[in-house]
Amino acid sequence: MHQPTPPHGRPVEVTRATKRRVVITGLGAITPLGTGVPDLWHGLLEGRSGVRPLEGAEFDGQPVRIAGTVPQDPAELLPRPQARRMSRASQFAVIAAREAWRDAGFAASGTVESGIDPSRVGVSIGTIIGGAPVLVDGDRRLRDKGPRGVSPLTAPMTVPSQPAAQISLDLRITGEARTVVSACASGTEAIGQAIDRIRHGHLDMVLAGGTEAAVTPAVMASFAAMRALSTRNDEPERASRPFAKDRDGFVHGEGAGLLVLEAEEHALARGAHIYCEAAGWGLSADAHHLVAPDPSGDGIVLALRRALADAGSVPGDVVHVNAHATATVDGDLAEATALRRILDERGAQAPEVPVTAVKGNLGHLQGAAGAVAAVVAALTLDRGHIPPTIGCDDPDDACALDVVRYVPRSLPADGDVVLSNSFGFGGHNAVLALRRDRSDRADRADRADRSDRSDRAKEEEAA
Repeated sequence: MHQPTPPHGRPVEVTRATKRRVVITGLGAITPLGTGVPDLWHGLLEGRSGVRPLEGAEFDGQPVRIAGTVPQDPAELLPRPQARRMSRASQFAVIAAREAWRDAGFAASGTVESGIDPSRVGVSIGTIIGGAPVLVDGDRRLRDKGPRGVSPLTAPMTVPSQPAAQISLDLRITGEARTVVSACASGTEAIGQAIDRIRHGHLDMVLAGGTEAAVTPAVMASFAAMRALSTRNDEPERASRPFAKDRDGFVHGEGAGLLVLEAEEHALARGAHIYCEAAGWGLSADAHHLVAPDPSGDGIVLALRRALADAGSVPGDVVHVNAHATATVDGDLAEATALRRILDERGAQAPEVPVTAVKGNLGHLQGAAGAVAAVVAALTLDRGHIPPTIGCDDPDDACALDVVRYVPRSLPADGDVVLSNSFGFGGHNAVLALRRDRSDRADRADRADRSDRSDRAKEEEAA
């Protein structure tokens, strides 16, 4: 039985000295690897790729004809009347939100049926263009059929805040429904804002994450003209190569990732499974270029430091990094430069921190990228396994990171913080710091030491 929350609209009194711990209790995802968290997790561990050739005449003549697309039509997973009122991005968001909500132990029908005060629950979603493809379709209908051919739902379905609104409607969440737009850092920043809303007593729970559905001809053509995309049309499964010496650009993608963030005391009171603590987050801005990263990595370093400080941690606490690593030449190098500056502070005798990048499997999910990475980071802490980075057969020596390749690796015992990075066009930088429970540290240290030796042997054999 779920415990009741405070009366409607009454905030929990929290002082600066007693701000609440925030934990993750539910996960949901729909990605190029399939529908649901199990498809995502097992696909990553098995080193599968969700990048595939683009179908449809509208992509004929495009210089790049591959992307990380969701293999199932999301409209088929929702009641037809509901699906017709949603953009593809909103459909992704609602599907992932429902999974995360159920995974957290709540009734699928929503807050009231779960015994939860809806005014103590919020929604925080990151997206870049939201339902903009709906507007493109509306413009086409206007040209072909005139004003009467345009649906009255075109304008409301286009608004970037619609995914958050649709989740609120679907689960009857009334606390708030916010939207974050900060390029490819959107999903991560949305989660960070949710952490603060819970910490300071405004809400008890937030469904937070990101969604994107922008694999359209115009977007593909724009990225290609920017020379930001991989051109490996003949080998889509091998096109995205994070941290590899021969990387040639990112692979565009789509999907959604949602997490249930919850005040720790609230989660404990109802006996929820806790994946990990959402311990801190950090933001910064490069102020360098419209699309190019700052090669110095200064902005990224600032975001990393702020995330660690917000979590009350130091570089020596870092046990793993889920990198942004889009497989662009400049972007991966800038991130690696920044990570080296932070991780080198651990000291020369400290073991290397294992790094992974899921964009090798998924492509770049844009506003959803950081949210899906956060789902994976939470699973890594909970399950104790780091998925391998695919496509990095020949690591770039200039990046100088311990990239996990070929086979999963056990999470090391020393340290308890996982960093999850997201960096976007325009210099938007966002980093999450997630922390595991350390109550079984001694036993875990012994298991992890034995597993790490075995994992290294497997990686060498696979190489």
